[in-house]
Amino acid sequence: MRSHQTPTSAWLLVLALFALVSAGSLTNIHAQKKKSPRAHAALSGAESRQARARLAEMGYGKSGLALISFQKYEGLNVSGRLTRGDFEAIMNAEPPQAKDSGYKHVEVDLDRQVLLLTNDEGAVRKVLPVSTGSNKNYNEKGMKGLAYTPRGRFRIYAKIGGWRKSPLGMLYYPNYFSDGLAIHGNSSVPNTPASHGCIRIPNSAAVEMYRQMPVGTIVLIYDNQGFVSAKDWAAEDKQKQESAIR
Repeated sequence: MRSHQTPTSAWLLVLALFALVSAGSLTNIHAQKKKSPRAHAALSGAESRQARARLAEMGYGKSGLALISFQKYEGLNVSGRLTRGDFEAIMNAEPPQAKDSGYKHVEVDLDRQVLLLTNDEGAVRKVLPVSTGSNKNYNEKGMKGLAYTPRGRFRIYAKIGGWRKSPLGMLYYPNYFSDGLAIHGNSSVPNTPASHGCIRIPNSAAVEMYRQMPVGTIVLIYDNQGFVSAKDWAAEDKQKQESAIR
C-alpha cells in the first residue's frame, strides 16, 4: 500500500534537512577556526622584541618610526601599532630595495610615501615615512600654486641647519633639491601627501638626515609612472673624485 505525505509533512522534512545541513556547516566553521592561527592573539614581549630587531635589521631603524615606515612600504594599514598580522608580515618580509644601485643616494617613493637612504653600494640603510605634495591648488599667505613634488633626479644644492622660516611655514633642517623645495623636518607628517611640494620627514629624524645628505647628494623622486636613474651622474662624480686624488 503506497503511503502519501501531506504538503505540511513535506515542508517539515525539508526544514529538518536544512537544519541538519546548517548545523554541519557551523560545526565545520568552528573546527576550521580552531585549526587556524590565532590572528588576533596578543603578542608576547619576546615577539615584540623580535619584530623590532627584524625591522632594524632591514633598515627601518629602532625608533617608533620603524613600524610606520614598514607599514607604508609594504602597503599595510598604517596604524603605528604592532598587530599579529604585522608581526607575521615583518618576519616574512624581505629588506626594502632601492631602484638604483652602486652609489650612495636618496630615493623618495611617492606611491609608498617613504624615503630610502642608501650606502655607497646602493643598499638601503634607512627608511623614513614622508609626506609629499598634495597635488592640490593652494592659496595661502598671499601665495598661490599647485602643491606638487616634482619627479626626476636632483641634487641637494643648499642646506640650512636649524629652523628656517619660509613663505609658507617653518622648515626644520631643510635640504634643498629643486627651486626652494626641500627635504625637511616637520611636526606633521601624515600618512598621505599633504605638503606644498616639499618632502616632509619627522622632526626626530631631521638632524641625522641633514648630516647624511651633504651638498651634491643625488635625490631620485619617482612614482609608478616612471623612474629616472642617475648612475651616469654617480660615475661622473667618481671620476672627479679620482682625478682630484691624483
